[in-house]
Order: sequence, then C-alpha cells, then structure tokens
Amino acid sequence: MIGISGYGNSPLTGYIYGSYAGVSGAGSADGGQKVGAVKNPGESTKVSPGRKSSPAECQTCKERKYQDGSDENVSFKSAQHISPAEAGARVRAHEQEHVANAYSKAEEKGGKVINASVSIHTAICPECGRTYVSGGLTRTSIKYPNESNPYQKNKKANDGLGMKGQSVDMAI
Repeated sequence: MIGISGYGNSPLTGYIYGSYAGVSGAGSADGGQKVGAVKNPGESTKVSPGRKSSPAECQTCKERKYQDGSDENVSFKSAQHISPAEAGARVRAHEQEHVANAYSKAEEKGGKVINASVSIHTAICPECGRTYVSGGLTRTSIKYPNESNPYQKNKKANDGLGMKGQSVDMAI
C-alpha cells in the first residue's frame, strides 16, 4: 500500500502512511495572528455552530501539510502545504504517480499489473468544519512469471491435462 497523507487533525492519518503532527500556533491560541484575520482568502467567513472559526479564518486549514510515506521516488517526500481547493486534484495526481510506477516496475521485470486501485480519503476539519481531502492510498497487484519454480511447472502441467478435450468440435 502506498499513499499520501495530509497531517494536521486528520483522523485518517494513522491509517494512511505518514505520521500525526498536530498543527500548533506560536505561543498564543490564535497562532500568533489576530483573531478574526482572514487566513484563507476566498473562503466563507460564516462560523458554523459548534466550530471555533470560519473556513476563512481557520489556522488548521492554513497550516495543513501533506507528505508521502512510501519508499518510491514520487512527489511530496517532504511535507508541503496544499490549499484545500487544490488538494483533491494534487492528491489524485500524486496517487497516479504510484500507479505509473507500478506499471513501469512490472514492465522492467517482465510482470503484469493485475489490479491498481486508488482511494481518496476525506475528513472534516475540527476547527472550521470544512470537508477536505485528507490523503490517498494506492494498492497495486503485480504478477510475475515464475517458470523456474517446480511447483509452477506442475501446476501448468495439471492445468493442461484439465484443458485437453474442452475445445473439441464433435459435429458431423
């Protein structure tokens, strides 16, 4: 399993590769910035019931970072901020890099990609209530031929015995 995770206050971060790192302010409850200041321009300034701030003022969304936890050569090896509006497209593109790597790896070693699936995960920001893309997960299955294995040879021979006579046309 290979993936990218947004860390901050994402409940899925432990499930997806990556580590939990809380977003914290520098010394004050508002992160050292004036309360009510717009930190995410273009977002709603309405504070939802039960939330600490509006999406426009949310420090957690402003500081959310994404990092890849795999051992492949792909983007997001170091933690990077992505705006919530761009996160979906950027995470999907990142997961596609993993799929492309699987096809390259299979081709190099004479294998075949049997399955490749990508899951995009979402979460809700606890500070402002915005739904955001919290990460992604790519799962791939590659089948490699193993002709030198005696068990594989016996399996092929048994499969061949079972197939004999199944395609006979007896019409006269």
